[in-house]
Amino acid sequence: MKSHNESNSIEESLGVEFEESTPAPIVKQEPKSITTSNSKEDIDVDYRETRKSLKNLIETGEIAISGILKVAEEGDHPRAYEVVAQMLKTVSDINKDLIDLHKKTKEAKKEETKLIQKNTTNNSFYVGSTSELQDLINPERSSGKRLEDNS
Repeated sequence: MKSHNESNSIEESLGVEFEESTPAPIVKQEPKSITTSNSKEDIDVDYRETRKSLKNLIETGEIAISGILKVAEEGDHPRAYEVVAQMLKTVSDINKDLIDLHKKTKEAKKEETKLIQKNTTNNSFYVGSTSELQDLINPERSSGKRLEDNS
């Protein structure tokens, strides 16, 4: 048995040379700023991106379900069927999220339309003759009053 001093180093035993390298410098990244805006373009962009992401998750989940289902059928193990059930629920929840996305996008667009159409104009009109209107506006100049004063 060789003593510690007589034993070969790991590098010699494996036939490799170990070179010490300096670690890569740590680069600190500033967090991206998130701007919140309710403009119609932003809502449409967010809707498209979220919809695409949810559809990709649904597609990936369906592929995973088919694979896990094969494993469950071949292995006939209860845990495999439990995983299939969890994946089915997860994909179902993502489908519900997709429907909720449609509803929320529609509501956001309605709110934006309401903000734009917030100016209310009430148009009132008067049915009667101009002399009756003048009597209502200025009762002191009323033609009916002149008749009463002359009697």
